[in-house]
Amino acid sequence: MTTKTRNIINWVLTGLVGFIFIGSAISKLTANAEALKMAEGFGLDANNYMLLGIVEITAIILFLIPRTAIIGTLLLAAYMGGAIATHLEHAQPLAAPIAIATFVWIVAFVRIPELSQRVLGKKQA
Repeated sequence: MTTKTRNIINWVLTGLVGFIFIGSAISKLTANAEALKMAEGFGLDANNYMLLGIVEITAIILFLIPRTAIIGTLLLAAYMGGAIATHLEHAQPLAAPIAIATFVWIVAFVRIPELSQRVLGKKQA
């Protein structure tokens, strides 16, 4: 695979992660009625839900910037860990938050070679 092809794949995958989290954050920040209904089901009021949107936007911005991508990855992983715990606590389906968390890590490993080197002990190609 050429470097150009790898870069295109990296940015497409990164864009998908961005799309997922930016869309989610916008629904929280705009106080979307459907999103607020879901928040109430988790025991959150509108202010706390908006705060989660700010956290989400901050994490995804850090993930999208190459220099801060590792910090963004860790913040997104922590955020999704909280989402998984919340879903467990409220007997909600776990497939979506687990799939999104897994996708974030896959994209991070593909996009950030240093991360896979450190975590998996791989040599740089």
